Amino acid sequence: MHLDDILKLASEQDVSDIHLKVGSPPLFRRYGRLGPDDSLPALVAADMEAFVALLADAGQRERLQRDRQLDLGYSARDIGRFRVNVYHQRGELRLAMRLIPQRVRALDALHLPPVVEALAGESRGLVLVTGTTGSGKSTTLAAMIDQLNHREALHIVTVEDPIEYLHRDDRSMISQREVGVDVANFADGLRGALRQDPDVILIGEMRDLETIETAILSAETGHLVMSTLHTLDAPETVTRIIQAFPDHQRDQMRLVLSSVLKGIVSQRLVPRADGQGLVPAVEVLVNTALVREIIKDPTRSPRELTDALARGHVTYGTQTFDQSLMSLYRGGLITYDESLTQATNPDDFALQVRGVQSTSDGRWADFDRPATPADTSAEAGQPPGSGAFQRAPRAPEAAAPRATPAPRLVRRF
Repeated sequence: MHLDDILKLASEQDVSDIHLKVGSPPLFRRYGRLGPDDSLPALVAADMEAFVALLADAGQRERLQRDRQLDLGYSARDIGRFRVNVYHQRGELRLAMRLIPQRVRALDALHLPPVVEALAGESRGLVLVTGTTGSGKSTTLAAMIDQLNHREALHIVTVEDPIEYLHRDDRSMISQREVGVDVANFADGLRGALRQDPDVILIGEMRDLETIETAILSAETGHLVMSTLHTLDAPETVTRIIQAFPDHQRDQMRLVLSSVLKGIVSQRLVPRADGQGLVPAVEVLVNTALVREIIKDPTRSPRELTDALARGHVTYGTQTFDQSLMSLYRGGLITYDESLTQATNPDDFALQVRGVQSTSDGRWADFDRPATPADTSAEAGQPPGSGAFQRAPRAPEAAAPRATPAPRLVRRF
């Protein structure tokens, strides 16, 4: 059996992930569900060895023998590009492959909130896209880079393991560096990027303290830094970053993070009600004055961020996962049962669907109403639930022409 035949069949069936192991037909993950393709024969050890010989060169096979696992990229003619992990299980080779679409989709085609486009246009600071494996983080980051590539003349440096989406220069120059091929590790690649006159730096994943620290330093010195973390939501992301540092540095890093952070986009892919694919539920944090105060103060619970996001929906475009799920459910894109399964607070979500709302909980009030001219109260000094985020009404989308982004002429000073 030839590997490309398996990959072509998977691509034709709109499969996202392929798992290959000895003694089983190829297993395909389609719309979140994993199962074998019984039209194909079971694989044998010789098949797996042939696949690895095709995917990896001599140096990579040596690394596989040493490290017992290997990350790499593979391009199949007329099929697409794949992110590949080769690993051992009880001495046997296995492959996990993810299909990377050949075309980078635009942000507005990904069903993401409009505020994500604004975050991609920031001139400096730290923008994070988070979620579990397979939640679409790489796709969102690729769309953000693609937007910059078509709109502005920048030098965009990426450090990835492996390179996933391939970008072609348009208005910007894009330098894509692969860990293990072009650079030894993420931290070295990031340090090197600072000497390459970058405007935007994309880090495939912030895996360790050294990479996190260098990324924050890069954002602090005037670059726009984008990266990913494997965290479930915005509060957990903030906590993960701060707790990555030793105890004696955490108070300082709270101050630094509150200053450089621009936003966090957390994603979950949810099966569509019609069974024809997945749709993202998205939590969005924007670093407003209240969010900065919560991050800086170690006595405040990160979960206060959830309330801040919920109440900032009208003015800042922020939203929680439960608000995003509510929008998808009301729009008929997902089922009620799937909404409850994915909800952060299922009991509160169920009450809201039935129209029951606690008088002490204002998180849904602003989400369920349009902006009005009365939304003019100042943010500072207002207690939670008093309309602290309702400073200015948002104009209806249809009446607001899209502004042309101003060029960023001087960025690092």
